[in-house]
Amino acid sequence: MQSKNRILLSHGSGGKLSHELIQNLFVKYFNNDYLDAQTDSSLIKTTGGEISFTTDSYVVDPIFFQGGNIGKLAVCGTVNDLAVSGAIPKYLSCAFIIEEGFEIEQLEIIVKSMAGEARNAGVKIITGDTKVVNRGKCDKVFINTAGIGELPSLHRHFGFGNTIKPGDKIIVNGNIGDHGIAILAAREALSFKSDIASDCAPLNDLISKIVGNPASIRFMRDATRGGLATVLCELAESKNLGIEIQEDKIPVNEIVAGACEIFGFDPLYLANEGKIVLIVDGNDASNILETMKKHPLGKQSSIIGTIVETNPKKVLLETSVGGRRILDMLAGEMLPRIC
Repeated sequence: MQSKNRILLSHGSGGKLSHELIQNLFVKYFNNDYLDAQTDSSLIKTTGGEISFTTDSYVVDPIFFQGGNIGKLAVCGTVNDLAVSGAIPKYLSCAFIIEEGFEIEQLEIIVKSMAGEARNAGVKIITGDTKVVNRGKCDKVFINTAGIGELPSLHRHFGFGNTIKPGDKIIVNGNIGDHGIAILAAREALSFKSDIASDCAPLNDLISKIVGNPASIRFMRDATRGGLATVLCELAESKNLGIEIQEDKIPVNEIVAGACEIFGFDPLYLANEGKIVLIVDGNDASNILETMKKHPLGKQSSIIGTIVETNPKKVLLETSVGGRRILDMLAGEMLPRIC
């Protein structure tokens, strides 16, 4: 029987236990005005304006998978946390914890991948650190990246959601769950592994195309651990909002849907590494959607739901068969070490 006094894999899921751990331990002791905002990136005032600052660690297993590797994931994940906060990503740090015996050839592949993704995203890796631990004390390699971005003043509300109102529309920029199933396939050597790739990608270029009218963007968040459902549930709870989404509007790859049926997963809770959840002004939603569809990372974009006045703090899913069910944050851990 698992002790309630010990860390479980579920504490890293991005779901309920993750939120409880953050609130009851880290926020309790580290509390300050920056941290208490609990956005993907902290917004810091400087003499030259505001910057956005974020950090993340990557322990994905396996470290190589269809569509990427742990290095690509580390760069894209940190770039995306900056971009959804409204910032223009500029600089990254990179720290490696490497297990004794790890092949230098594999490490070089990872480092080259990171360099390539940094160029693609228009950021520079400007500082870092390397530690090596004894064989068996680390699983191959773990990576931490931190990032800094310049924050235009008209974008600072993107990560907070304080301007959301009833009638606003919810948009996602494509198929959900691809990353989760790509990792599962690589981990379990499943037969469909050659047919699905992680959606891991830097989203800052796509975001730059849709922020021409900043007031129309109410909120942005990348749906990583915990998936689409957890992002929406967290938003509804924290902002006292009612949210309704339509199952038949949510884009899901047929292979992902099939894998979910086999393994008993729900794609709404699977991790993504290249998906934005946008809340936008209902009057501008169609124009924003059209712009997104013109971008390679937004071709399957879809308006999936609406902010409503009813059912505050709840997310209601209208199912494809005409029913309705309440969504909650991810409970437990479907796929540990997903990022």
